[in-house]
Amino acid sequence: MSPLLDSIFSSDFGFAVLRVMTPLIFPALGFAITDLAGVVNISLEGMMLMSAFFGVIVGAFTGSLLLALLAGILIGIAMGAALGYFHLKLKTDIILGAIAMNMFASGFTIFLLYVLTGDKGSTSSLKSLVFPEVHIPLLRSIPVLGDILSGHNVLTYAALLSAIVFFFLIFKTPLGLRIRAVGQNPDAARSVGINVDRVQLYALMLSGLFGALGGLYLSMGYVSWFARDMTAGRGWIAIAAATLGGNMPLGTFLAALLFGSVNALAIYIASVNIPSELIQMIPYVATVLALALYAIRVQKRRQKIKEEALEEEYDSGPPDNPPPAAAKQRGGSS
Repeated sequence: MSPLLDSIFSSDFGFAVLRVMTPLIFPALGFAITDLAGVVNISLEGMMLMSAFFGVIVGAFTGSLLLALLAGILIGIAMGAALGYFHLKLKTDIILGAIAMNMFASGFTIFLLYVLTGDKGSTSSLKSLVFPEVHIPLLRSIPVLGDILSGHNVLTYAALLSAIVFFFLIFKTPLGLRIRAVGQNPDAARSVGINVDRVQLYALMLSGLFGALGGLYLSMGYVSWFARDMTAGRGWIAIAAATLGGNMPLGTFLAALLFGSVNALAIYIASVNIPSELIQMIPYVATVLALALYAIRVQKRRQKIKEEALEEEYDSGPPDNPPPAAAKQRGGSS
């Protein structure tokens, strides 16, 4: 057990955490922006899967990393636009539409994989491209910190910067103001001339962009191939991270860091004599526990607000007409 603890409390573990949390930050921010706009996008699993597939395929057949990046991003944005069309134009329930898109992405990628490669498992027969690693000259020379922060895939640094971009987008731009206004009260936003459907469509397309980057990292950074259903629930864990972080930039980032640490821990303890099925359960059990604790915290907060409102109503109301709870208490004491 001592070698395991030594490896966990090492710079290699910190490096692994940043590497594992990258495909969680992107979709978590993608969900957060739609939730703030009042449209819940739970199709991030499918968006990541489609972008991961098309990035690898376009890169393998064209030999261009830029075209692979553009293909993956365009697929993610197109899926966000399609979900917006189904929900906003055709009035489809957005939850059912998102579930259908997740199922479609899983089956469609396997079908195209077989058509293009003759394989139903992975693109191992293709020469896949990968995004480059970046070694930061000054940072890499710092002990411990340099080992943790330097040498990552370029999309890992993009993920770290995306939280800052998300902050400026939501709180420092007119679009961000409209997104928050629409999410808080769409009728009030509509009364001042804001096109609610258009703002929500933009939010879904931005969500597709973030989800696409997460999918591209999985197949062209985390590994160098596409495998069927390779997202493995990361889209759902990202939704949990955004919810746990209150859809705010810092909170979502820290929640993704937490889940990334749990995933990295599951990888490191694989060397211990523990059944692999239990190790694979760790990230999902941690997600359920985190959401349960979050729900308890929210419930206590609501109860406290309700009690404060009752106390305020009692203090400001006529003395001969107390709230039911107070009246009951007085009756019992008399």
